[in-house]
Amino acid sequence: MTDAMQTFHRSPEGREFAAAYDRVLGTWPAETTTTMVPTRFGDTHVTSAGPTDGRPVVLLPGSGATSMAWTGQATELSRRHRVVAVDILGDVGRSVPAGEPARNVDDLMLWLDDVFAGSALRRPSILAHSYGAMIALAFALRRPADVDRLVLLDPNSCFAGMRAAYLAHALPLLLRPSEERQRRFTAWETGDAVLDADLSRLSELGTAHHPRRRPIVPRRPSSSALHSLQATTTVVLAGSSRIHDSAGVRDRIQKNWPSISTRILDGATHHTFPDSPRAELGVAIHDALTR
Repeated sequence: MTDAMQTFHRSPEGREFAAAYDRVLGTWPAETTTTMVPTRFGDTHVTSAGPTDGRPVVLLPGSGATSMAWTGQATELSRRHRVVAVDILGDVGRSVPAGEPARNVDDLMLWLDDVFAGSALRRPSILAHSYGAMIALAFALRRPADVDRLVLLDPNSCFAGMRAAYLAHALPLLLRPSEERQRRFTAWETGDAVLDADLSRLSELGTAHHPRRRPIVPRRPSSSALHSLQATTTVVLAGSSRIHDSAGVRDRIQKNWPSISTRILDGATHHTFPDSPRAELGVAIHDALTR
């Protein structure tokens, strides 16, 4: 563990972060397990639930959200699937980078190779949100034989660009992260929606205090690359998302890549996903994983 990580975990903010994480984890199904999966870039924290012989589905969260962002979907998903929720290495959460850092998208793919191998996963589906969706799409394009279904929740910079207004509101937070700026930004994007208190606190503490490595951001795939996508893919868009024009993204996908299924959930925003709207999103995920 790096000195910065040790300092964080010993701090009041680090202890509060750990307590909030444990409270959320405590609401997962009774047979849930956690493991540290060794990879060439460090140890990756994985939370698993559901029947060991169930069809596997890997969950990748958005930036700064941790795998606990999937708590609202974990119980229903784990009734039929083997759920494997991952804290992205180098981002907020309980994964611990070590040795030489991942430096590019190829390294990021090797990291996910190691997570799959260390978790004994063979051709799982991937359910991913935001930054996690960018990673998942890049992996599916580079490892077509290793992904069954792909379910992308409000995937930004995958099929279309982001709105300038979103980037302008995010910039102060990126330049000088703080708990208050994270609260204000989330309130702006969600329209002051009532969010889970512990998940919100994890986001605030993680953004302001948790050590992170510079994120590796996959480039938006070319049109020809997207035409080569082999995984059965569903894109679920948040109807009130401020990160992009969801209807425009849907129309662009339907026009250019009609094999990709699309769905818009009215009233949802980029940052209410993947926790809410819980029931409607759960139905959309179930349909995508079984179509």
